[in-house]
Parts: sequence; C-alpha cells; structure tokens
Amino acid sequence: MLAADSVLLHETHPVPLHETLSEPKQRFEQLVLPHFDAAYNLARWLTRNDHDAQDVVQEAVLRAYRFFDGLRGEARPWLLSIVRNTCFTWLRANRPADTVGFSDGIAELIPADDDGPEVLAARSFDRKMLNEAIGALPLQFREALILRELEDLSYKDIARITDVPIGTVMSRLARARRLLAESLGATPNISGTQVHK
Repeated sequence: MLAADSVLLHETHPVPLHETLSEPKQRFEQLVLPHFDAAYNLARWLTRNDHDAQDVVQEAVLRAYRFFDGLRGEARPWLLSIVRNTCFTWLRANRPADTVGFSDGIAELIPADDDGPEVLAARSFDRKMLNEAIGALPLQFREALILRELEDLSYKDIARITDVPIGTVMSRLARARRLLAESLGATPNISGTQVHK
C-alpha cells in the first residue's frame, strides 16, 4: 500500500508556520527586544570581549523573559539593569580580578567627502585611543560613562540600573571623565572643555 493510498483516521489541520505569539511574548518583543543593541553595547564594554558579551546578553535576555511580569516602568533601564547584574555575576565567576576594587559625549565624527586618507587615519587612530582609554577605566567608572555617554541614559536611570544614589552616579561620571582626560593627555579647564597639553 502506498502512503498516498492510506486512509486518514481523523481530520488534521496543519499548524501555520507563522503561529501567532501569545500576548506576553508579543509584549516582550515590543518592549524589550528593541533595546537589544544597548544591552549588547553595555555587556561588550563591561566584559571587553565580543563573545563574552554575546553570552552575557543571551543569559540576560533569558532572565528578562523569565521575569518579564516583574517589569515596572520603562523597559530599557530594566533590561540594562539585568544585563549589568548578569555581567557582574559572569565577571565574578570568570574574571574575578576585573571586579577587584569595585564597591557599592562621546560622538563619532562623520567623515566629510573631502577628507583625505591622512585625516581618516588620524580619526581612526583617535577612535582607537579613545576606545582603549575607556576600556582601561576601572569597572564602575567605565560602566557609568558607557551608560551616560554612549547609551544616553539619565542620571536617574543610571542610578536605578546600578542601584546607587544619583550623587554616586555623578561622582563616578566626574571621575571617569577626569581619568579619561588624563589618559588621553588632556586636562579639563574651568568651563569643562578639554584643553590638550
């Protein structure tokens, strides 16, 4: 007997490939997943490694999904808080030396059409120096700087993510900026702008 000749014992309905998502899954995708790039960016700067950041973000997104019903307020700070905590858990387990001593406008230039190879090379070199200087900052200062300058979060959101008072966020940012300026060979003047030595 051929398979085509077989008799169906009961009527079957094929399941559509684009099965509709449940309400919580749809809400999660709408509210949380748009902030995936910010989550990866934070994890990348805290772990200093692409592959480790991917692992941390994957774990953090799973945790976020598991505890999605606990979301109160905005999704971005909530997700970044989970990413931060997951990063610290991962760092303590895999690189405890990175967490020693941790207690509790960086704009990219857009090249103009008339920029020559020398200008583009200088910008590339400056960007590399800046990334290395940020990466060399102590963890708590690097974290505050990334959340404020690269993720453009408010002091209040940073305080909520890092679970410290706003004053601590402000002092960490001030120290991070000072250390960054010193590392790059610049000193802040009274107005706060950078003057190169």
